[in-house]
Amino acid sequence: MGSKWRKLKLALGLDTCVHIPRTFDDSTASARFSGSVSPTVVSPAGDTSSYRPSTPTPSSSGLRLPKSGPKSPKGTCAICLYTMKPGQGHAIFTAECSHSFHFYCITSNVKHGNQICPVCRAKWKEVPFQSPTSNMPHDLPRLNHVAPRDDGWSAAVRRLPSPQGDGARLISSLYHVTEPAIFDDDEALDQQTSSTHQKNETDHDMTNTVEIKTFPEVSAVPKSASHDAFAVLIHLKAPHSGRKQNIVQNIESSPPVENSRASVDLVTVLDVSGSMAGTKLALLKRAMGFVIQNLGPSDRLSVIAFSSTARRIFPLRLMTDTGRQQALQAVNSLVSNGGTNIAEGLRKGAKVFSDRRWKNSVTSIILLSDGQDTYTINSRPNTGTDYQSLVPNSIHRNNGVGMQIPVHAFGFGSDHDATSMHSISEISGGTFSFIEAEDVIQDAFAQCIGGLLSVVVQELQVEVECVHPHLQLSSVKAGSYQTSLMANARLATISVGDLYAEEERDFLVTVNVPVDESTDEMPLLIVKGLYRDPITKEMVALEENSEVKIQRPDIVGELVVSIEVDRQRNRLRAAEAMAEARVAAERGDLSTAVSVLDNCNKALSETISAQAADRLCLALSAELKEMQERMANQRVYEQSGRAYVLSGLSSHSWQRATARGDSTDSTSLVQAYQTPSMVDMVTRSQTMVFGTPQNKRVLRPAKSFPDRQRRQ
Repeated sequence: MGSKWRKLKLALGLDTCVHIPRTFDDSTASARFSGSVSPTVVSPAGDTSSYRPSTPTPSSSGLRLPKSGPKSPKGTCAICLYTMKPGQGHAIFTAECSHSFHFYCITSNVKHGNQICPVCRAKWKEVPFQSPTSNMPHDLPRLNHVAPRDDGWSAAVRRLPSPQGDGARLISSLYHVTEPAIFDDDEALDQQTSSTHQKNETDHDMTNTVEIKTFPEVSAVPKSASHDAFAVLIHLKAPHSGRKQNIVQNIESSPPVENSRASVDLVTVLDVSGSMAGTKLALLKRAMGFVIQNLGPSDRLSVIAFSSTARRIFPLRLMTDTGRQQALQAVNSLVSNGGTNIAEGLRKGAKVFSDRRWKNSVTSIILLSDGQDTYTINSRPNTGTDYQSLVPNSIHRNNGVGMQIPVHAFGFGSDHDATSMHSISEISGGTFSFIEAEDVIQDAFAQCIGGLLSVVVQELQVEVECVHPHLQLSSVKAGSYQTSLMANARLATISVGDLYAEEERDFLVTVNVPVDESTDEMPLLIVKGLYRDPITKEMVALEENSEVKIQRPDIVGELVVSIEVDRQRNRLRAAEAMAEARVAAERGDLSTAVSVLDNCNKALSETISAQAADRLCLALSAELKEMQERMANQRVYEQSGRAYVLSGLSSHSWQRATARGDSTDSTSLVQAYQTPSMVDMVTRSQTMVFGTPQNKRVLRPAKSFPDRQRRQ
């Protein structure tokens, strides 16, 4: 077992890298394969003579992943990761380079012009062709033809030893997975964790402060004038993380070195319904491998898989070397079949948290689905859409008695129910991301865990109190954050909750400034804060309360509006326009929706922040234009527009990064709210290569809002 784990570490880039043969040119391929091996197709019955593929008969034995490494032709198809065996009802194609694939997998691959072997990268002279009338087996959903970023992860997982233990068996259905009635078998937390935190407590205390800044709309109001809805911006910034980043520039990568950070209990709730078959499931397994690799030994992970039902396939375990290996084996055991029961998957995920005996300070659920819940939502056609029923009551963020466990939902592909996934994230206090290009799922997960592994503030409460006796608050604009305003309108609180390292929040409050002839300076507001330190578990009051004052002269010259206030007004205006456009689009009025977005964009262009080429304003403008393009017609809106808009609304309402479109790409303008920890983790995902130095990817510089030409 030890030697196999060392081989896996090599494959994951923890030490050195798996060698992937270089791409052959025509001459090399010809020299290597000429006269020796010609492509063959093995019939479903195992016969190779004069076989012409037809619709294969579904296999009665089911689909299972291999228990050993690939063997040709009785090994594993490198495209769909399912077993290949003559006589099981599936045609097998053996290429001139000797690598074998399911016939329907490889014909789907080459019909898009790809004539390169997915395994050895040799260029084929002869490619398989399947007639339009020949269909793939009925027991396997149609594949999605998005090639993974590399072949090394799939190869590494296939070389894992046969899974053992709870939930790690190779299965043909989730119904066959056994699990205890109570999930109180979570692995005990290592007591050395507290001593590690104690050792770094001195350094931690020196930097662990939340920064508060305030910006009045203008610096002065004449004594003889009143000013209704006078805006004051409250800006918060979390301290940097105690985690020492180790994002390397080459393929000899290793997990980030940890100094002092809050440990995480993470539950991933994964859709393995029939529509996830093929490339989707392979990419999901690779993304989960990245998550597993980047969790630390004090973090714990549990895996829930759902289709028509849901099962816990991996209990809450510490991600030590052994824990990682077991988690990888459990993930590798996943096969796809059945329907989509999101509610049952979330119920099992919440149960892991409610039944656990030990608790890490940071908790979260990552939910991924590519379909629609066909068991909860669609089964109640006469009662309306009740999205609350999808989320267990124990993790509703506003019930006041449940656990604070945000669900970060990821809608995968064009067929997922974006409205349900967005509602789930809103109800629980998480974010909704839209994974449009399936091969960026790993980057999307990387951005998410980059935040979760850098939580430095918890349970943050901000209090805004009027100082001047005649002053009243007229509004508190905080997006999805819960706010409360006292009856006398002189005190408001904002429940901010957790903050990632160096994450920022901006809240805009308005007050009605009265006439005041008695003073040359008027105190308006005082801002206080209280939060829990996730390392020491102690409550911390912000040492310096921020007081907002304005001048009250007799005569005021021309005043310039604060650009900080102006840019946040633009953000709120854009978010309101997105919400209004979405309402119009949902009732089928796309022309009105596009008009709303266009008018907002024009209004933004006339603001002082736009004229100053403010980066946030440029990003908002690009996002509004992108949404207009995705509302070009009903088909486009149904396929990607709805999900893109909802993901944008989720991002702006929580002021937290979500994945949508190409937002994880460093060349994208739409990268608002990314923290340094998120950028580092995405960079790590994009530079993790399982190949030789000649094949490594070039590290792209991380930028918040780089210049680029928008597509026409």
